[in-house]
Amino acid sequence: MFLENYRKTIPKYPRISLVEERRLIAKAKKGFKKETEELVLRHIGFVIFRIYKKTFPVYIERFGEEILSEATFILYDKIKTYNLRYRDKGGNFKPVRFASYIWKRIDGFILDSLKKELERTKRQTSPDWERYDPNEEEVNYENNLYSL
Repeated sequence: MFLENYRKTIPKYPRISLVEERRLIAKAKKGFKKETEELVLRHIGFVIFRIYKKTFPVYIERFGEEILSEATFILYDKIKTYNLRYRDKGGNFKPVRFASYIWKRIDGFILDSLKKELERTKRQTSPDWERYDPNEEEVNYENNLYSL
């Protein structure tokens, strides 16, 4: 099953306060690897939740692992672009949870990945009949060999 590899990881990293999360992000943005890894591991459960929310069960079994592993790279990228000094339109300081910051990107990625995989599967299973010409003669390769 899809979650088997992650069942042990998720309970280790429960949800933390916004202040602690922002501290981790600040250190991760400065290049601290331990904090970066911890922040990513704390959000794996959120990514899995979004995969289950956006995907039919049959597709979770087929593509879930691949989507999760690719989505992990998005988490690393989003840490770099997270704005610790975000202000709303009125100019008021407004800290945002990391999960709130990434959810639209993760959902879009899930849907794009599923579309791409389903298109690839569709192309592999349906022949291109326009390219098939039953009247075309087989090429005789024996007569076309170069003499050595």
